[in-house]
Amino acid sequence: MKIITIIGARPQIIKAAAISRQILNYYANQIEEIIVHTGQHYDQNMSEVFFDELNIPRPNYNLEVGSSSHGTQTARMIEGIEEILGKENPDYIVLYGDTNSTIGGAIAASKINVPIVHVEAGLRSYNRKMPEEINRIVCDHLSSFLFSPTITGYNNLINEGFNSNKKPPYTPDNPGIFHCGDIMYDNSLYFAEIAFKNSKILENHSLDVNNFVLATIHRNHNTDYEENLVSIFKALIKISKHRKVLLPLHPRTKNKLENIKDSLFYDEIFNQENLILLPPVSFLDMIQLEKNAKIVITDSGGVQKEAYFFNKPCVILRPETEWIEILDTGMAKLVSSNFDDIIEAYNSFEHVNEMIFPKIFGDGKASKFICEIIFSNFK
Repeated sequence: MKIITIIGARPQIIKAAAISRQILNYYANQIEEIIVHTGQHYDQNMSEVFFDELNIPRPNYNLEVGSSSHGTQTARMIEGIEEILGKENPDYIVLYGDTNSTIGGAIAASKINVPIVHVEAGLRSYNRKMPEEINRIVCDHLSSFLFSPTITGYNNLINEGFNSNKKPPYTPDNPGIFHCGDIMYDNSLYFAEIAFKNSKILENHSLDVNNFVLATIHRNHNTDYEENLVSIFKALIKISKHRKVLLPLHPRTKNKLENIKDSLFYDEIFNQENLILLPPVSFLDMIQLEKNAKIVITDSGGVQKEAYFFNKPCVILRPETEWIEILDTGMAKLVSSNFDDIIEAYNSFEHVNEMIFPKIFGDGKASKFICEIIFSNFK
């Protein structure tokens, strides 16, 4: 069986590691994986380093599309992926998440009848102003195999008309939906011990276990509207007066900060002793930070989950989230970019005596389940 895996953004590269590892360990003589990197993330620290660190097979192709408008970037991906699909003639294409690489792969494959496997299907923010929401909806409705990490995602698919009683063989007209657990939970369990042994980021920045805040900011809603970005950084500055805050800077966030109108506030951000701004960190360093932070503040869907995997409360810098299960546990709070809400949510977690994190993301064997389903359907 031949599959083509499409990756392009940092989270997809990490997610792909779980499936690639499963193929290598259990299906090496049965499944051939061809990896296509769209080049959606072109920063060395945001992409290339992960192939080395996570021991992911090198991409067979790199489209090198780089950064541009949604339409231009997606069009280049569709063109490049379609050419590769025609050349390689795969049995399936495997797509992850909700990026432009996802939608580009879905459109290219559906037009020439290559069955689509969508990992992280069924997630919904119910905000179609988010490009990611459009990408995930369209990909789901073009797919033959839809693997949802949560019960809520699975139920979302049923509510949109998918039939949970479909039987194989699965096709675009007879799609199969599955609750499989989260492959990032697979990865977090696998890499946590490696990170403990190899990462030096805590020592390098004098961070005490359970005594610092980890923050990440990259969503357009927060970076592209200066009032939102300023509000978030004012909150981080206030928090840093009481506890160290470590923030790996996404290239988009760094660029927006450099163009901020208030130069005095820009200087204030970079002159805070306890607000530590870093370039993007490696996955192992990120795992180590998530595992040892006291509280996580983020607008990243992936980091929300990873914080939960390591039993850390999370302040979510978004007006909505796909991971409502986390909200239901009380271990995360939605605050968007509002200064007062950020501070209130942070303070609430600072003073909670007991935190309970139910197991809502599976058993750490999602990649095994996914490979078994698609391989059994092929036979």
